[in-house]
Amino acid sequence: MGSLTDIGVSAGINILSALGFLLAFAVLRIQPINDRVYFPKWYLKGTRSSPRHLGTVISKFVNADMSTYIRFLNWMPAALRMPEPELIEHAGLDSAVYVRIYLLGLKIFVPIALLAFAVLVPVNWTSGTLENEKGLSYDQIDKLSISNLGKGSKRFWAHIAMCYVFTFWVFFVLFHEYKVVTTMRLRFLANQNRRPDQYTVLVRNVPPDPDETVSEHVEHFFAVNHCDHYLSHQIVYNANHLSGLVEKKKGLQNWLIYYENKHAKNPAKKPTMKTGLWGLWGQRVDAIEYYKKEIEELCKQEDEERQKVITDPNSIMPAAFVSFKTRWGAAVCAQTQQTSNPTVWLTEWAPEPRDVYWANLAIPYVELSVRRLIIAVSFFFLTFFFMVPIAIVQSLANLDDIEKVLPFLKPIIERNSLRPVIQGFLPGIVLKIFLILLPTILMAMSKIEGHTSLSGLDRKTATKYYVFLFVNVFLGSVITGTAFQQLDNFIHQSANKIPEVVGESIPMKATFFMTYIMVDGWAGVAAEVLRLKPLVIFHIKNAFLVRTEHDREQAMDPGSLDFYNTEPRLQLYFLLGLVYAVVTPMLLPFIIVFFSLAYLVFRHQIINVYNQQYESGAQFWPDVHMRLIIALMVSQILLLGLLSTQEAEKSTIALLPLPVLSLWFHYVCKGRFEPAFVKFPLQDAMVKDTLERANDPTLNLRDYLKGAYVHPVFQKNDIYELVTIDEEEKNPLVVTKRQSRMTTPGGSKFNSSSGTNEGEFSRIPPP
Repeated sequence: MGSLTDIGVSAGINILSALGFLLAFAVLRIQPINDRVYFPKWYLKGTRSSPRHLGTVISKFVNADMSTYIRFLNWMPAALRMPEPELIEHAGLDSAVYVRIYLLGLKIFVPIALLAFAVLVPVNWTSGTLENEKGLSYDQIDKLSISNLGKGSKRFWAHIAMCYVFTFWVFFVLFHEYKVVTTMRLRFLANQNRRPDQYTVLVRNVPPDPDETVSEHVEHFFAVNHCDHYLSHQIVYNANHLSGLVEKKKGLQNWLIYYENKHAKNPAKKPTMKTGLWGLWGQRVDAIEYYKKEIEELCKQEDEERQKVITDPNSIMPAAFVSFKTRWGAAVCAQTQQTSNPTVWLTEWAPEPRDVYWANLAIPYVELSVRRLIIAVSFFFLTFFFMVPIAIVQSLANLDDIEKVLPFLKPIIERNSLRPVIQGFLPGIVLKIFLILLPTILMAMSKIEGHTSLSGLDRKTATKYYVFLFVNVFLGSVITGTAFQQLDNFIHQSANKIPEVVGESIPMKATFFMTYIMVDGWAGVAAEVLRLKPLVIFHIKNAFLVRTEHDREQAMDPGSLDFYNTEPRLQLYFLLGLVYAVVTPMLLPFIIVFFSLAYLVFRHQIINVYNQQYESGAQFWPDVHMRLIIALMVSQILLLGLLSTQEAEKSTIALLPLPVLSLWFHYVCKGRFEPAFVKFPLQDAMVKDTLERANDPTLNLRDYLKGAYVHPVFQKNDIYELVTIDEEEKNPLVVTKRQSRMTTPGGSKFNSSSGTNEGEFSRIPPP
């Protein structure tokens, strides 16, 4: 374990970094020129139209009001002032519940830290085992940890008792929080304004029919089987190539604006460019004329491709968004099996229109299983091979290993001024650098899997990232960090010895995780509020691409919570806190500082900055709860493994019920609360429908839903054809183009398993 000097150096560097970021933010946020960077949410809501300034030319760019510099920290109490109901209305339930995760961390770890320092730290400190061992090097932190207890010591019973206390406290807090979040979700859904996804179901794997198009087949199926509630549908097109053309045109338009602005500043000189790669070689031409021609040509290609998508049957996917007259009808369809064949006419709640990931709707349903198998194998190898850089990072935390492998570095390593920096700060920052691109890679893997909503992509990527952090950052750091040769020993250990090996290594890595929390948690969160990258990009766009106020609004990048990136890292802190609460309580204050600072920063960000891409109604909470239970069970198993190496077999047995209790608690919460996050109660749907009919009897739902689920690259009138059944039609027979199959043999592919029982329901009515 590292020394207090190493931790002190790391703490000093990271505290200064965090204070520097926060101070820079406090000054930059009050400058009028940066107003759209630090308050974009208010601009998007329309409640803020221009920065506040005193009227002079200079004050449009620099804040000349000296009193605001005196109150530069007033953003902190302002971030805490907004009550939660107002926060939900302002930012959405997803954002409000996400911030509660940080508050949950404080609820769990503040009482645990108080108990650990009141009970476990004195028990560890007064043991004196390390002082009595001759020739053993140790540090003051070791004396505060479980490492200071001798083998077979009866003091282990104090740690076991505290493990039980901590476990039941976590049970209490998690159950209460799950109950609160469930209540918030149900209330949010009950009070939510009308949205297209409340009436709409996504239908996939529509079976082919030789007599009808996909659109006609969908209409026929739902007009027959949901005759009282079916309203309309919108088929899904494969418009991915068209989307690529649209995006390419946007890029060319940005370059055209840039050169037009450049020409406007210097009319005497026409801007020129080279037509080769990146403008480095090729024929030199007039830049403005070149981009105008390119855009004109691209517009022709775009129109041709749009017509091709609309008219080509191969561009029509066997999927559709089906809308219903009532929420009750949509709920019944989304939550039931449509035919006796469970592989066709697959229904699920449609994502809200802004949550749809359109590119993946073009993936044939039969490909999804193969894609997910390939990604699962790829993810396994990515996780396994990342152990190599993790081992390199961890070697920096063990300077003795470096000296053995690279003896020529010994004079540099043993310098008193460099050793604390290398061992106390460098491992954490290098590991963070290694992990920078990982969330983007994992998000790309989730997109290949074929998930059809942005919220689904976020949740699946978060799961992958959490598994990766658990295996590589936590287990990898513990295993490879003690010494390179221990990795080989670990690989050749029998499976029942793994908890012992990992448990025994945990106390040695407390210092590394303290430095990692300070680098990623303290300095990282402070850097988040500074928003350095969006700040630079906004001013670059403002200088070269902005001509109007609309352009300036488009240059804003409010960003979002990036659940797939932030939540797994947050869960790693829960894991570290629960694991080290009994083993090395000194780590808990670092965790508490992180949760406190992060709660303040992210509350400020969701109030003033972030503009969420979607609203799922806190659908991610079951995943959050499950990962917390996993962290709790891992902490119990590793403590059991640690004690089994300390000749404390009798006391170890006392820990065996805890993982079982944790698993039981998970299933209790899952059965009690999770259905509210998966299904929409029919009773609630009926209540909302009844209230809507009473409050808005003239609502034309057909017009309201028209175009809601048309692909964004189309104009709403390009391809939308209102396909409905006549509300006034009393004839139960449904018009269809297919021939009657009343005499079709039983073994035919046209039986009811592939659609409906056409012989009974699909007769063509007489004229």
